[in-house]
Amino acid sequence: MSVKPSSKASTQPSATYGEGSIRVLKGLEPVKQRPGMYTRTDNPLHVIQEVIDNAADEALAGFGKRIAVTLHTDGSISVEDDGRGIPFGLHPEEGVAVVEIVFTRLHAGGKFDKGSGGAYSFSGGLHGVGVSVTNALATRLQVTVCRDKQVATLAFSGGDVIEPVAVRPAASGDRKNGTTVRVWPDAKYFESAELPRGELVHMLRSKAVLMPGVTITLTIEKAGKDAEVQTWLYKGGLRDYLTQTLTTDPVIPLFEGEQYASGSETENFAEGEGAAWCVAFTEEGAPMRESYVNLIPTVAGGTHEAGLKDGLFNAVKGFIEMHSLMPKGVKLMPDDVFSRASFVLSAKVLDPQFQGQTKERLNSRDALRLVTTYVKPAMELWLNQHVEYGRKLAELVIKQAQARQRAGQKVEKKKSSGVAVLPGKLTDCESRDIAFNEVFLVEGDSAGGSAKMGRDKETQAILPLRGKVLNAWEVERDRLFANNEIHDISVAIGVDPHGPNDEVDLSGLRYGKICILSDADVDGSHIQVLLLTLFFRHFPKLIETGHIYIARPPLFRVDAPARGKKPAAKLYALDEGELTAILDKLRKEGCREGAWSISRFKGLGEMNAEQLWDTTLNPDTRRLLPVAYGEPGFCDTEGAFNRLMGKGEAASRRELMELHGDAVDVDI
Repeated sequence: MSVKPSSKASTQPSATYGEGSIRVLKGLEPVKQRPGMYTRTDNPLHVIQEVIDNAADEALAGFGKRIAVTLHTDGSISVEDDGRGIPFGLHPEEGVAVVEIVFTRLHAGGKFDKGSGGAYSFSGGLHGVGVSVTNALATRLQVTVCRDKQVATLAFSGGDVIEPVAVRPAASGDRKNGTTVRVWPDAKYFESAELPRGELVHMLRSKAVLMPGVTITLTIEKAGKDAEVQTWLYKGGLRDYLTQTLTTDPVIPLFEGEQYASGSETENFAEGEGAAWCVAFTEEGAPMRESYVNLIPTVAGGTHEAGLKDGLFNAVKGFIEMHSLMPKGVKLMPDDVFSRASFVLSAKVLDPQFQGQTKERLNSRDALRLVTTYVKPAMELWLNQHVEYGRKLAELVIKQAQARQRAGQKVEKKKSSGVAVLPGKLTDCESRDIAFNEVFLVEGDSAGGSAKMGRDKETQAILPLRGKVLNAWEVERDRLFANNEIHDISVAIGVDPHGPNDEVDLSGLRYGKICILSDADVDGSHIQVLLLTLFFRHFPKLIETGHIYIARPPLFRVDAPARGKKPAAKLYALDEGELTAILDKLRKEGCREGAWSISRFKGLGEMNAEQLWDTTLNPDTRRLLPVAYGEPGFCDTEGAFNRLMGKGEAASRRELMELHGDAVDVDI
């Protein structure tokens, strides 16, 4: 018997929200649900790179001399190395074969213990996430390990074991040691199932360059034809690689060097940390720049590149000053030196901190000091040993500075007439080149005072804001200037309020970066939202053209005592997660429990100028988030703002708090 539901019943929600509504993702399920959080999903190259990186880490640790990559005709990819082989015995705590744990558990691997006795002192792997992500996003993955005169095999599908570990004695035709991983990427997780051959070749070739003496081969199988094989074995290192890649002849011979810490107390770096580099300066053509950390390509750069930039700039600037080569009225800036530099940089960092699992950018603050410490004196020595080349480089750098200043003067003349009087509380920068200039909208006068003292006067301006900015979501454009804070922001940045479809003249823009700088607390977040509301509603072209940023000051400071060969230091954490990571690292370095002290910043005003510069203003070490529009159809930005900031949306905000209120941590 069937019962027709009443019309009243049909209007009720079809699902209830209760204890049973909460789903806990286990194993590799989080990767399958949100693959984009763990890897790039445009194609499977990055998941294959995770396997290649593991093989490279074996070679980097000195246990392998050969890596072979094969693209099979059935769409699978295999990676074979002659390293030690992944252990396949039972894990002492988990009671499961170690090789199975490596491929099925997130945050399981051999690269956590970076201290003495660890399996890997220097590696790209940090979180034990890499190959388990590869496994989760593959229709099939099979592993063969040769180790201790035995051969172990097992296979997975979608991250689940389908062929358990099977161990047999090694036969005469088997290798003595090494690991082979064959992967069939699952096409449903990727926009394209095809591997970009050019990127793969580039990656393999660069790894061969960074590991002299290691042979890397790529075999491409072809149905009914002989396989295509490419082999790379570099002995000339970075110099040969850069020379082959340059499209124009350098102005002076290549500057190259390599230096690693010996572990002495005077260096303050761990034994083996350091860098190898090769730099070429050219007058024209697009610079070629590649950087690596423990063989991982960092395509978005990071603090190691900033260290190279800082070291080159200070060495060249010192040479120019010592030889009195600077013309009157010319002021040198770091980009005058760096803009014409092509380089290959390979850094070794004991405990690298990357931005995201894809490891495209290095965030480790110590890496800047590490690379600068070795590059600057080497460049100074080289320039003074080759004075003629030093003068040629100085000529190129000064020419760049003069061209930049002329461009800035042209812009200034164009907008000199009819400009509104700048706000009195704006502390402006000296430069007029918006490519370098940035303004910080700072919460409160006390924080503004520290920012004024700690800033780079050449390129950084400070505009303190009193109290919270007006909620401008429903304010008419012609009424905006009635609010003093909004009036000052508009005049300071040199752009008038406008709509999304207006033709906006950005020629009056005075700063390339407009940075929101507020406290790392709830009130600071509220001020961020109010300013983002203002820019989204009334200055949308600034967001569209990438001029709006959010500065992220730290919430905690950890005063760490001297430990081993490392001196006492002040360490900064953005949030609770980073604080936990810092304390874990101190424990691993032998710091006694509780020997450190932790301070929580109540606001930016508590920071002195030096602290604010080091953590939030210094372009080389700060965290600066660009503000951009979400992908069309992926998120309704305007709807979200309306729900949060609209006067008639109180019910929507209440519903939002009821749904997500339990996700908020409250400090008492």
